[in-house]
Amino acid sequence: MADPRHAVQPGTSPAPDAVWIKVTAGGPYVVHGAPPLVQMTIAVDAAGTSIGFATGKTFDSKEGMALCRCGHSRHAPFCDGSHLKAGMDLAERASFAPLLQGSTEIDGPTLALTDNEAYCAFGRFCDAHHQIWNEVQLPGTQAADNTRHMASHCPGGRLLVWDRQTGQPIEPAEPAAIHPLEDPAQQCSGPLMVRGGVRVESADGRSYEIRNRQALCRCGHSSNKPFCDGTHASVKYRDGIA
Repeated sequence: MADPRHAVQPGTSPAPDAVWIKVTAGGPYVVHGAPPLVQMTIAVDAAGTSIGFATGKTFDSKEGMALCRCGHSRHAPFCDGSHLKAGMDLAERASFAPLLQGSTEIDGPTLALTDNEAYCAFGRFCDAHHQIWNEVQLPGTQAADNTRHMASHCPGGRLLVWDRQTGQPIEPAEPAAIHPLEDPAQQCSGPLMVRGGVRVESADGRSYEIRNRQALCRCGHSSNKPFCDGTHASVKYRDGIA
């Protein structure tokens, strides 16, 4: 059970309390509980549209491991101390408010979509089919299935689908895991995709809303740190992992 002092996004099943991530001031993410650490690659179809994730390298995960968030480590995804000389501004600027407070809503025949663009990690799954903002408004089972698929693959969790009949979010529970993301179509590496309701604690000790899907910046350039805002694509961040 999550500590009642910590906000939990509707539809999220929190990870065990022992699994959590600490953002250190000017330094790495320190991960507790040793969740799996597995590289994922955004897979695309012939048209270049994001359609899923392909599993890559599995890393040794241990209690207290430090993961790079400055983008300069030569031992990514792990920290090698490069932040001490990189001169990056790693100050956190993300809001502690629930994502829904900054979300817009689009209603369709059977589903509703909430969208907080500030948490876009530029995975581009939302661009498939007729784009999710249009797809959710279309009638039929296929459009509903497409909408759920696109939202559930959104790395940063900006998109959340709701059942209009029950008023409840549709968010499949996932085990806690951390995935260094690769994006060959953009010729860059992406954020740390965090799945499974893992709590993220700021450097000052406050906890961000616990969410099933999150993306943590590891290029060091996001304006919404510690969360990804998609800037890795424009700066062409490369983590050096094979």
